[in-house]
Amino acid sequence: MNCVVNSGTLIGVEAKLIQVEIDLLRRLPSMIIVGLPSGAVRESADRVRSALMHSGFVFPKKRIVVNLAPADIKKQGSAFDLPIALALLSAQDQLPPLHDYLIAGELSLSGQLRPIKGALSLALLAKDEGIKSLILPKENAAEANAVSCLNILGADSLLHATELIKGEKAPAVINICKPLLKTSTDMRDVKGMPNARRALEIAAAGGHNLLLIGPPGSGKSLLARCLPTILPPLNSKEAISTTQIHSAAGLLKNGGLMNHRPFRAPHHSISSSGMIGTAKLTPGEASLAHNGVLFLDEFPEFRRDVLEALRAPLEDKEIRISRAGGCIQFPAAFSLIAAANPCPCGYWGSLYNPCKCQPYLRERYQSRFSGPILDRFDLLIKVNQVNSCDLLKNKNEESSHSVQERVIKARHIQENRYNGTNFHCNAQVDGTLIKHYICLSPKASKFIELQLSAHNCSGRTWIRILKTARTIADLANSQEVEPTHLIEALSLKILEDL
Repeated sequence: MNCVVNSGTLIGVEAKLIQVEIDLLRRLPSMIIVGLPSGAVRESADRVRSALMHSGFVFPKKRIVVNLAPADIKKQGSAFDLPIALALLSAQDQLPPLHDYLIAGELSLSGQLRPIKGALSLALLAKDEGIKSLILPKENAAEANAVSCLNILGADSLLHATELIKGEKAPAVINICKPLLKTSTDMRDVKGMPNARRALEIAAAGGHNLLLIGPPGSGKSLLARCLPTILPPLNSKEAISTTQIHSAAGLLKNGGLMNHRPFRAPHHSISSSGMIGTAKLTPGEASLAHNGVLFLDEFPEFRRDVLEALRAPLEDKEIRISRAGGCIQFPAAFSLIAAANPCPCGYWGSLYNPCKCQPYLRERYQSRFSGPILDRFDLLIKVNQVNSCDLLKNKNEESSHSVQERVIKARHIQENRYNGTNFHCNAQVDGTLIKHYICLSPKASKFIELQLSAHNCSGRTWIRILKTARTIADLANSQEVEPTHLIEALSLKILEDL
């Protein structure tokens, strides 16, 4: 008897509908899986056989043909265990037809269900395909429950899943555990450094990229780790897309939607595949930082190919990977924060420690900052060491909450300005459209004409200066960009030493 069950497979971070077809033939007992299965999918034959027998069901003594359609798509992962097992039972008339369900789950040999990757993507797939019910392991139920208009059935075993289909038992209770924000840093911990604090606020308000250059111990890493605390909270759309990426990567442990913006800080030994995505079309660090912050500490120590691989994502806000396994796009709308020393010893330009580097060593070190990469930073800031006496003073610095309130107000202005477009903040505006949104005052227009001849900068640099000036004007609640806003934007972008 032929039986068809709906399931899905992950391609990148999106789920693709897969139909599991079962046919029982009167031939020598065996089980074959066709339809371009990976090794993990082929191994499901042994897991399904043991799970059925340990759950009290009879494994059919026939030739079992399992077809995963469409056959030209590579099937990966262990989520096909449960749909294959339930399709076998339905083919033996032990279960009713399963056309109204989308089913996914990994089986243990004892018949218990284990969590899978990409449950949120499967729930979005079910909604798009008009499927009303979704059967998943109970650990994934909270994640899938974020999608409205779906009947989420969480099961803890194969036997429980069959009882859910028959209506003999209720689904497992969905326990939503909100992920905790890992960082405990706050802007009040940053002593002094008014210019750096101001640059951080502008970067948060407009989604700009920021490069911090200063000696060791000057507080560059502390500043970067404070950025997530002043960013606006995730809205529902951003929370779903961010959770979808982390779920596809297998990094979502507590279930439910992510309630904070991601902060990714990879080590400088990372490869280009680890940064932008692997040959198996799984997301890299740049995609995992989507809607959040990608922090590159010791920026010049990263491999050249890794930094150059970030050039396109910084402009397009997405990553396109073409491999033998296929072509895929990952979202990558992140704010890049980088920290670097000015020279090999780190003390060039320091007010308190002399530099010990020879000029040629310093030039060779700074040559690692390639022009195209520097061009993609909106803000270039020198961070100076804070005097020891100032560190010990009990001066009350402004907290992250106070700064975040101003950032949220500026973001609301930008959301209203870009309503009906694909842009959400000033940094995302296409360069060809920036003149339409910049709204320069007459004095600012004359000022920018004078500065164009005074500074020999690329067109991309001037576009980024205009975007930064627009953000500064938004923080000041100004409808027009004034010369003072342009002056501050220029001072934050033009760094003479690099």
